[in-house]
Amino acid sequence: MNEQHILSAFDRDLESAQALVMRMGGMVEAAISEAAKALETRDEELAEKVRLGDRAIDALEEKINEEAVRLIALRAPAATDLRTVLTVMKIAASLERVGDYAKNLAKRAHVLGQMATIPGAGGALRRMSMAVVQMLSDALDAYNTRDAALAEDVRNRDRDVDQMYNALFREFLTHMMEDPRNISACMHLHFIAKNIERMGDHATSIAEQVIYLVTGQMPEEARPKAESVMTAGLETED
Repeated sequence: MNEQHILSAFDRDLESAQALVMRMGGMVEAAISEAAKALETRDEELAEKVRLGDRAIDALEEKINEEAVRLIALRAPAATDLRTVLTVMKIAASLERVGDYAKNLAKRAHVLGQMATIPGAGGALRRMSMAVVQMLSDALDAYNTRDAALAEDVRNRDRDVDQMYNALFREFLTHMMEDPRNISACMHLHFIAKNIERMGDHATSIAEQVIYLVTGQMPEEARPKAESVMTAGLETED
């Protein structure tokens, strides 16, 4: 009876921590969407909202970590339960990093607002951002439902985000070559695109944590990646 009571208490505490992760994920998804919109529309007020909102995301990660540490200390979980608690902490860490990247995007809104518009850049970056938001949403759904197949699908989609980044890199390079006055704006836009690409990497990391949680093993095959425009066609030394 006492063992059942302890088990129930652990389950309740774990559910509470997992609910915080899902809440944090929703906040991060909103931050990405709003940062991308602020960049496209040059809405500095919305960008400021994203920058300030990052504090709440950071605070939530701290709370999740505190809950996870308390669970380990008081409940001494073993095997699958311990794996679940550790996954909670790793997912929260990935979400915090994505939140930081969203804040970085928002920080560029003011600077870009003072520069000439690069045709199509805002819309392209927003589409890339929405692809990452969908990856993140599906990765969290996969975690919530313990769906390894969905997590693997998210992992495979990272290649699509890489390809979007490569296409944007080439586009920005073309604009810079055609008119040197575009160099500053394109450098900022490239920084933004790289941040979004890194968000995709973290969404993929969350998906890989889900696969580990469900199967007990990290994916054996290398993560699918598109060939980088920085090394395309070049041989590299081992």
